[in-house]
Amino acid sequence: MSDLAELLDKQAITETCYRYGIALDSRDWATLATCFTPDAGAFYTGLPPAVGYQAIEDICRATLTPLTASQHLIGNVAVTVGGDAADCVSYLQAQHVKTGTPGGDNFTIAGRYRDRFVRTDEGWRIQERHLDIMWTAGNPAVLEP
Repeated sequence: MSDLAELLDKQAITETCYRYGIALDSRDWATLATCFTPDAGAFYTGLPPAVGYQAIEDICRATLTPLTASQHLIGNVAVTVGGDAADCVSYLQAQHVKTGTPGGDNFTIAGRYRDRFVRTDEGWRIQERHLDIMWTAGNPAVLEP
């Protein structure tokens, strides 16, 4: 693989990571679908495993739809490409706001995504995502149903 091809792959994967956060915060489920393979698995700390894209969307909808707002900031994206597969680690801070929650309206989760990407005809997609929570701050009741 040429250096340029590898850089283009890394940029495409990085942009998929960013697109994921933007899709969550805008509740744009059609865009969220462009981040995952149909058979993807997501393993978010504290939630049951989600296998298949629809299960991933269902968990995201159930968690985020009741909120007043959210903001997922994703950075420190490190990608290792190997042919048509890649490993990616990125950091996140996710702000969650639900106005009127007893005990406070804000809850922040900081952590690390560990992803396995695959090249598809539509571009790079997440095949497996793990969220490792590193720390939290604020009122966890914000995320309660």
